[in-house]
Amino acid sequence: MTQTARRSRTPLRTGSAVNFTNVTKSYGDVHAVAGLDLAIDRGETVALLGPNGAGKSTTINMLLGLLANDGGRIELLGREPQEAVRAGQVGAMLQEGGLIPRVTIKELIEFMRGTYANPMPLAEILEIAQLTKLADRKADKLSGGQAQRVRFALALCGNPELIVLDEPTAALDIQSRRDLWQTMAAYAARGNTLLFSTHYLEEADEYAERIVVIAQGKVLADGTGAELKKSVGGKTVSIDLGDWDPDGFSRMPGVSQVEVRGARLHLNTVDADATVTALAQSGALRNIEVTGGGLEEAFISLTSGNNARSGS
Repeated sequence: MTQTARRSRTPLRTGSAVNFTNVTKSYGDVHAVAGLDLAIDRGETVALLGPNGAGKSTTINMLLGLLANDGGRIELLGREPQEAVRAGQVGAMLQEGGLIPRVTIKELIEFMRGTYANPMPLAEILEIAQLTKLADRKADKLSGGQAQRVRFALALCGNPELIVLDEPTAALDIQSRRDLWQTMAAYAARGNTLLFSTHYLEEADEYAERIVVIAQGKVLADGTGAELKKSVGGKTVSIDLGDWDPDGFSRMPGVSQVEVRGARLHLNTVDADATVTALAQSGALRNIEVTGGGLEEAFISLTSGNNARSGS
């Protein structure tokens, strides 16, 4: 499902899914979350981004009731986090945790369904997670992508309105990431709410309706990928690197960042005209391409002055 299709669909539910109001959490002198305000409507797909130590994991753990906040208020679907989780309204797929070996996928899902009062039907879970044809396979005989789809299926067992995913596609190959996102998009298309953290910025840009960037336990930016990229401004000038030393390009007019990707040199610049002119004068103008700033450039710009380690 494309980003445009998701944004144009009519939400099946209305109201608030997640509300953080002035939430704080400290570990001694370290303020992991410092007055966080965050509101997510039902039916939204939201990406949570931030540098290491920004407070993402702490925020997710508090949201799921796994960690008590020091101050402020957290509500999920109008309830306290632990209450909403116990009621099956919230599902989670965290980074830690393996699958029980020597049991089939179907047996594992049936076991998890038995812990909820009103579980999602087995056939429905298998269909959404694209596991119907694998239902009788042992859980320890799966590829990495298949295992992640099983973890997603387990998060569906309580028939939740909200699913929280912490780095869901970490360490997966490109095809496995696409397959997993197809299953998550099928869940979101029902009008459910999806909140995920990721280090894959292109993933957030493609699949999230909103992107929330946090650092030092506070929200730095909140908007669509297009809005975040537009807010930062600037462009990227790329050329064939050839035998040039990339370090020398950092001193060119307008250049704020230099990056080498394979045989191409990418220059983030606040003055593309001045940068291109300097490249031409230096004789380095080979196979040039000028594009608008991407989400990566926006993320770096937003967090460059706020990435001191403050918490997990």
